Amino acid sequence: MSATKADLQGSCHSLTESEVWLLLKKVSHFLAERNIESYVVGGMVRDTLLGRDTADTDIAVAADALEVASEVATAFGGKYVLLDKVNRIARVVLVAEEASSTQAQRTLDFSTFSGSIEQDLARRDFTIDAMAIGLKRIIEPPYPISDPTVSARLPGLIDPFHGRDDLQRGVIRAVADTVFVSDAVRLLRAVRLAAELNFSLDKPTEALIRRDASLITSVAGERIREELLRLLVVSGDGQCLPYLDELGLLMAVLPELAETRGVEQPPEHFWNVFEHSLQTVKAVDFMLRRGDWEHAGEETLAAVPWSVELAQYFDREVSGGSTRRILLKLAALLHDIRKPQTKALDGNRIRFLGHAEEGAATVADMLARLRFSSQEIKLVETEVRHHMRPTQMSQEGLPTNRAIYRYFRDCGEAGIDILFLNLADHLATRGPHLNLANWQEHAQMVAYVLSQYCQEESIVHPPRLVDGNDLIRLFAMNPGPTIGEILEAVREGQASGEVTTREEALALVERLKKKNA
Repeated sequence: MSATKADLQGSCHSLTESEVWLLLKKVSHFLAERNIESYVVGGMVRDTLLGRDTADTDIAVAADALEVASEVATAFGGKYVLLDKVNRIARVVLVAEEASSTQAQRTLDFSTFSGSIEQDLARRDFTIDAMAIGLKRIIEPPYPISDPTVSARLPGLIDPFHGRDDLQRGVIRAVADTVFVSDAVRLLRAVRLAAELNFSLDKPTEALIRRDASLITSVAGERIREELLRLLVVSGDGQCLPYLDELGLLMAVLPELAETRGVEQPPEHFWNVFEHSLQTVKAVDFMLRRGDWEHAGEETLAAVPWSVELAQYFDREVSGGSTRRILLKLAALLHDIRKPQTKALDGNRIRFLGHAEEGAATVADMLARLRFSSQEIKLVETEVRHHMRPTQMSQEGLPTNRAIYRYFRDCGEAGIDILFLNLADHLATRGPHLNLANWQEHAQMVAYVLSQYCQEESIVHPPRLVDGNDLIRLFAMNPGPTIGEILEAVREGQASGEVTTREEALALVERLKKKNA
């Protein structure tokens, strides 16, 4: 069974520091009994030095890591997952017996090294991840995992490339000038690590990325997907995607975006299509209370509906490590992807007729190329296809119940997400020229639709009063599309309040049958 790191990231709880130590202690004894030389490397060492919690435990062994991982999984009742057969990397998912929750898990990634551990570290990507400590040493008292004060000295640290110094300086530095040629996914990982840690790339490493950016096209789609998702997790000042673009990586990963650069929009738009797309991503984080918006303040945000339930909704996992918030940001980046191809002049007005529908198809192809799951693709595709629908529900005043029904019928599970994408689109359209009164009216409409969705189940999902069998039996209708059309008309009548009983539903069927005769 093969998998990426994101494949096993679910809703399970992380172990406490003491639980992690107990697991490592058992694994250390297990390996020592077999005379297997082992080291903790990479992320766990880095994060221990930083005093941060870590989700990564990478163990390098002077043996076949696939065999070692399989034996560890069997011995401790864990799950074995093959990550990379060629490079001999495997994962074990363990549940601690002493864990406070039966769902508490820890993943251990085993890799093979030959020669010395220093030679293995020389093949790694960045200095802050090219540090190691013997597994025996890291579990000895005083425990560096449990005692942050030990992190400053971390006895037994093997640090041939001065990674600890780079941690103190807040710098991401390549171990060698061949790191990206060896594995091009490191191009994205460098930017992602800098964003997650709030570090900067040192100038030589930045130059190497610019030089080797085109190599990212050779990386398997699923590995790009994982790094892209982790980049989109990062909230804050919204500079992550622009920085990717500056380095030449964004267009290499998503070449369809290139045509949006510099494309002029109607006067109500403050930015061109490409800049507008980047700003929409930033506006999504603002809407979801994950970042700032320099062109608006608390008064703007206060108009947007929010609740604990909505926060939980957008944090909900969709598939393989993605959440609704992450995928909404991806939809925001790509929602106008086909504007360049649909741009036309209608008199003196610029129009983009059909760009949402064409964009949805393009986005589906892009995400399939990057090995997103069918569930993820459907969600983002629907968000792109219907991103203008909320403002089309009513030309004046609040939308009718019939309009709300049709909206959720067409948008399905993406209905709530699209409401927030539509708000973010508004912000990124007006930018510093935002009209507060118009904005508040827009936000009020979204709040109303949400309240109707949450409080009036009969509007979105009206109870079935008649079905196809009724139409065939009572009205002698033949099976076919007409039956579906009439049943849909009955559901719309229910949503609008015009039909409330079975008798009224049957009467409407009779009228529609006569009209279609």
